[in-house]
Amino acid sequence: MSNVGIVIVSHSPLVAEGTADMVRQMVGNEVPLAWCGGNGHGGLGTSVEAIMAAIDRAWSEAGVAILVDLGGAETNSEMAVEMIGEPRAHRIVVCNAPIVEGA
Repeated sequence: MSNVGIVIVSHSPLVAEGTADMVRQMVGNEVPLAWCGGNGHGGLGTSVEAIMAAIDRAWSEAGVAILVDLGGAETNSEMAVEMIGEPRAHRIVVCNAPIVEGA
Protein backbone atom coordinates (compact mmCIF):
# COMPACT_ATOMS: atom_id res chain seq x y z
CA MET A 1 0.00 0.00 0.00
CA SER A 2 1.34 3.42 -0.89
CA ASN A 3 1.48 6.49 1.33
CA VAL A 4 -0.38 9.72 0.63
CA GLY A 5 1.88 12.24 -1.08
CA ILE A 6 2.46 15.66 0.45
CA VAL A 7 2.74 18.96 -1.43
CA ILE A 8 3.90 22.08 0.41
CA VAL A 9 2.77 25.37 -1.18
CA SER A 10 4.06 28.63 0.28
CA HIS A 11 4.32 32.18 -0.96
CA SER A 12 7.98 31.92 0.05
CA PRO A 13 10.20 29.39 -1.72
CA LEU A 14 12.42 29.27 1.36
CA VAL A 15 9.50 28.41 3.66
CA ALA A 16 8.29 25.72 1.23
CA GLU A 17 11.75 24.19 0.85
CA GLY A 18 12.48 24.37 4.60
CA THR A 19 9.19 22.70 5.48
CA ALA A 20 9.78 19.97 2.90
CA ASP A 21 13.29 19.44 4.28
CA MET A 22 11.86 19.02 7.80
CA VAL A 23 9.30 16.48 6.55
CA ARG A 24 11.94 14.56 4.61
CA GLN A 25 14.13 14.33 7.74
CA MET A 26 11.19 13.01 9.75
CA VAL A 27 9.83 10.41 7.29
CA GLY A 28 12.74 9.69 4.96
CA ASN A 29 11.75 8.64 1.48
CA GLU A 30 8.65 6.72 2.59
CA VAL A 31 6.31 9.57 1.62
CA PRO A 32 6.15 11.16 -1.84
CA LEU A 33 6.96 14.83 -1.25
CA ALA A 34 7.16 17.98 -3.35
CA TRP A 35 7.16 21.70 -2.69
CA CYS A 36 6.77 24.95 -4.56
CA GLY A 37 6.76 28.60 -3.68
CA GLY A 38 7.43 32.05 -4.98
CA ASN A 39 6.26 33.76 -8.13
CA GLY A 40 8.97 32.50 -10.46
CA HIS A 41 10.77 35.87 -10.44
CA GLY A 42 12.26 35.57 -6.96
CA GLY A 43 9.36 37.29 -5.21
CA LEU A 44 6.55 36.13 -2.99
CA GLY A 45 3.60 34.38 -4.60
CA THR A 46 2.34 31.08 -5.95
CA SER A 47 1.82 29.63 -9.41
CA VAL A 48 -0.93 27.25 -10.54
CA GLU A 49 1.50 25.63 -13.00
CA ALA A 50 4.14 25.09 -10.29
CA ILE A 51 1.51 23.57 -8.00
CA MET A 52 0.37 21.20 -10.75
CA ALA A 53 3.99 20.14 -11.33
CA ALA A 54 4.46 19.57 -7.58
CA ILE A 55 1.32 17.41 -7.48
CA ASP A 56 2.76 15.33 -10.33
CA ARG A 57 6.07 14.90 -8.46
CA ALA A 58 4.32 13.84 -5.22
CA TRP A 59 1.59 11.79 -6.90
CA SER A 60 0.54 8.59 -5.15
CA GLU A 61 -2.37 6.26 -5.91
CA ALA A 62 -3.29 6.86 -2.25
CA GLY A 63 -3.74 10.55 -3.08
CA VAL A 64 -2.06 13.86 -2.33
CA ALA A 65 -2.47 16.24 0.60
CA ILE A 66 -1.66 19.87 -0.20
CA LEU A 67 -0.64 22.15 2.67
CA VAL A 68 -0.78 25.91 2.03
CA ASP A 69 0.27 29.03 3.92
CA LEU A 70 -2.06 31.85 2.80
CA GLY A 71 -5.32 32.40 0.94
CA GLY A 72 -3.70 32.87 -2.46
CA ALA A 73 -1.88 29.56 -2.14
CA GLU A 74 -5.18 27.89 -1.26
CA THR A 75 -7.00 29.46 -4.21
CA ASN A 76 -4.23 28.55 -6.66
CA SER A 77 -4.06 25.00 -5.25
CA GLU A 78 -7.81 24.56 -5.74
CA MET A 79 -7.45 25.85 -9.32
CA ALA A 80 -4.59 23.39 -9.92
CA VAL A 81 -6.75 20.50 -8.70
CA GLU A 82 -9.59 21.59 -11.01
CA MET A 83 -7.21 21.82 -13.96
CA ILE A 84 -5.77 18.36 -13.24
CA GLY A 85 -9.32 17.02 -13.40
CA GLU A 86 -10.60 13.52 -12.97
CA PRO A 87 -9.78 10.82 -12.27
CA ARG A 88 -6.97 12.22 -10.09
CA ALA A 89 -8.74 15.29 -8.68
CA HIS A 90 -10.89 13.30 -6.28
CA ARG A 91 -7.69 11.97 -4.67
CA ILE A 92 -6.25 15.43 -3.96
CA VAL A 93 -7.17 17.40 -0.85
CA VAL A 94 -6.22 20.98 0.02
CA CYS A 95 -5.87 20.68 3.79
CA ASN A 96 -7.07 23.18 6.32
CA ALA A 97 -4.00 22.84 8.55
CA PRO A 98 -0.98 24.91 9.54
CA ILE A 99 1.70 24.42 6.89
CA VAL A 100 4.61 23.41 9.14
CA GLU A 101 2.70 21.61 11.89
CA GLY A 102 0.34 19.98 9.40
CA ALA A 103 3.21 18.65 7.31
